[in-house]
Amino acid sequence: MPRQRKPIPGVDPKLLIKDAAKLLPEASRRFFLRGAASLGALAVLSGCDIIDGDSSENALRVISRFNDRVQALLFNPNTLAPEYPESMITRPFPFNAYYREDEAPDIDGDKWQLEIGGLVDNKKPWTLPELYKLPEVSQITRHVCVEGWSAIGSWQGVRLSDFLKVIGADTRAKYVWFQCAEGYSNTIDMPTALHPQTQLTLKFDHQILPRAYGFPVKFRIPTKLGFKNPKYVTAMWVQNNDAGGYWENQGYNWFSGL
Repeated sequence: MPRQRKPIPGVDPKLLIKDAAKLLPEASRRFFLRGAASLGALAVLSGCDIIDGDSSENALRVISRFNDRVQALLFNPNTLAPEYPESMITRPFPFNAYYREDEAPDIDGDKWQLEIGGLVDNKKPWTLPELYKLPEVSQITRHVCVEGWSAIGSWQGVRLSDFLKVIGADTRAKYVWFQCAEGYSNTIDMPTALHPQTQLTLKFDHQILPRAYGFPVKFRIPTKLGFKNPKYVTAMWVQNNDAGGYWENQGYNWFSGL
């Protein structure tokens, strides 16, 4: 006889199914929900027997890792994020962080240096004047927050793929890791780092990057959700180990592509 699944204390099955669906790519999400998803179906998909709150969390983590793998396979380094006219720039562009704006790092640009490490030929640190001399590219792209809102901004800086060439980075490496002044950290895959719109950002709307948006350096990655766009960056390492990130280590999707 089929096994009867009893109600799980502290777990709402409908909400659990919805949470699992949110972690899937769009096409898989529609199929999953259309297929009359149940706790049994979720258990089969994740390989986890859902009998309590802890096992339901484990099932969601498995779904999340599955989603990361699917997104990585679907990522096309030649597909560009939409760009917009200046008339569509969100003004004022919102501040976003896990802390208040008055708690954002206040960095002395004259003393700041970008530390370079890992699998690169030239590990010398970079000052802001040196970065400002590099060829500038511009984009007007949409920032999409995991909380559900979005805003369009104008960003200027250096194409990260070009900067990686300048420092002699081994682009056969798997990852690029960023450390930020407020303790934030983030890791992206090399195909994303080499995407033509991934930018070492030095300006917002053609003005020196304001403190609220990440001065002196942020990395603009329009193919990713906002939390994958690190600000107040102090170090960048090219490496083969996944060092995780502030939110990823708390259960957020690692790939988080749009």
